[in-house]
Amino acid sequence: MFDIMSIMNKVKEAQAKIKEKQASLVHLTAEGESGAGLVKVTVNGHRQVLKIDLDDSLITPDDKDMLQDLIVAATNKALEAIEINIKEEMKRATEGMMPNIPGMDLGSMF
Repeated sequence: MFDIMSIMNKVKEAQAKIKEKQASLVHLTAEGESGAGLVKVTVNGHRQVLKIDLDDSLITPDDKDMLQDLIVAATNKALEAIEINIKEEMKRATEGMMPNIPGMDLGSMF
């Protein structure tokens, strides 16, 4: 049988670690690229776009629509990559803190 007080203490401890880790995610970054590297977008763990790098060859008025599409594609790839990184960081932060309760996956909370 589970010791409910022990479980509650572990939940509080896990919550504190999760808050701490969430605050540090601002330093976690990921990059996505499109157009064979002509467009690169960097995002952080708070899902904010930090930087957009454009190859000089793309900056022409005739290619405006293509450039917009490439930026969107690179941004989406960067956001997908940061989601994976966030889940890994949060899993590491909470690993071993909670008893193995079937159906309770803290990593899926993020």
